[in-house]
Amino acid sequence: MLALAALVPACATPAIETCAAGEQRAVDDLVYFGTGRPKGEVTREEWDDFLRVEVTPRFAQGFTVWQAYGQWRTADGAIVREASYVLNLVHPDDRSSETAVGEIRERYRTRFEQESTMRVKHAVCASF
Repeated sequence: MLALAALVPACATPAIETCAAGEQRAVDDLVYFGTGRPKGEVTREEWDDFLRVEVTPRFAQGFTVWQAYGQWRTADGAIVREASYVLNLVHPDDRSSETAVGEIRERYRTRFEQESTMRVKHAVCASF
């Protein structure tokens, strides 16, 4: 248990000491969503619906999405290559935003039968 506790701080977003005038501390999240699933692929219409129903209500202030292609190793060791979407969210470093990102990832994983999604989180200074 102590070994696990020692790793927890490594998962935290590093603090930024100061931001320039007109900027504020924020989090820049990149979330990667694979489109392959056991029976077919996530369609563009399904993705658009997911954005409308799950992402927009949680991040109505805005976000950016782009299409990508990548690969990853599954839990059973297989290499999967697939079309993907990348969701870029810049948001306050607060509990409600953190919860919202987690909910989006879990809803996608469940809805589209995904083993996982990948999240890359950075501490940034941003001006809105």
